[in-house]
Amino acid sequence: MAEQTHVLFVEDDDVIREATQLALERDGFAVTAMPDGLSGLEAFRADRPDIALLDVMVPGLDGVSLCRRIRDESTVPVIMLSARADSIDVVLGLEAGADDYVTKPFDGAVLVARIRAVLRRFGHASGGAAKGEDSGAGAVGGVLSFGDLEVDTEGMEVRRSGQPVALTPTEMRLLLEFSSAPGTVLSRDKLLERVWDYGWGGDTRVVDVHVQRLRTKIGQDRIETVRGFGYKLKA
Repeated sequence: MAEQTHVLFVEDDDVIREATQLALERDGFAVTAMPDGLSGLEAFRADRPDIALLDVMVPGLDGVSLCRRIRDESTVPVIMLSARADSIDVVLGLEAGADDYVTKPFDGAVLVARIRAVLRRFGHASGGAAKGEDSGAGAVGGVLSFGDLEVDTEGMEVRRSGQPVALTPTEMRLLLEFSSAPGTVLSRDKLLERVWDYGWGGDTRVVDVHVQRLRTKIGQDRIETVRGFGYKLKA
């Protein structure tokens, strides 16, 4: 029997926490459910789950701060849960290092689909490498060069001016998409489909925040915004 995927779920509402835990367990996940951020952090450090679901508004240590603490220690995928789709909490969560978010109230099937999509991405983080090897960028042994930026599509490593750049798996997948077609404009919808595995329309703020996070790590002028169309990596 395959090992169960372990989910850490942090939610202070008793009804939502218990109902969601039961729903996830019915779908075959092993779930550790915690009512506040501090106990969630302890559970994360003790259990090292495969994925974390964090409600933004939890006591003790809020979800955004908890996400930052987790991201300081691990690249484990994180999905934020927010009660308001237009809230700044969504952007704050993504800026803290979350890979995706789901708006409450959510349908159990939608949540499971998003969890599985994130896990597929993390389980196949090197999926875009082959495309990069045939791009127009300078490539030696699977290493693409863009000025002082080097992307090792086989070793899944990035260096800037010879120094390693720490990227989350989602940021790495995003960079692989850009580096596979330097100079080509990629729309937000296309990036949602390729990087976030969305088979349906998604919130493009996920893309925008991750592009900004990637810029801070590889150089602000490396990825260009093409207004009305999307983004491109400068060749």
